Amino acid sequence: MPVDLLSIKLNRPPVRPGLVLRPRLVERLNQAPTRKLALVCAPAGYGKTTLLSAWAAQCSCPAAWISLDEGDNDLARFLAYLSAGLG
Repeated sequence: MPVDLLSIKLNRPPVRPGLVLRPRLVERLNQAPTRKLALVCAPAGYGKTTLLSAWAAQCSCPAAWISLDEGDNDLARFLAYLSAGLG
């Protein structure tokens, strides 16, 4: 069964003016391509999306963006977004 995809979920949020830079965290993320997995974990409102969006904007490595929500708990839907994000 085909899954309708929302393109907005595949777009990286823009970096906003006045961003509080986090050079130590960005440096840690810059090491991510040499590792198998990078996990960013913090409570809601701590700037995870902002940090990753800013890092992806300045990083020379390829990056895919997928915004997930509760509905993406369905395996077929998740895999469709993952495939679209990587494609």
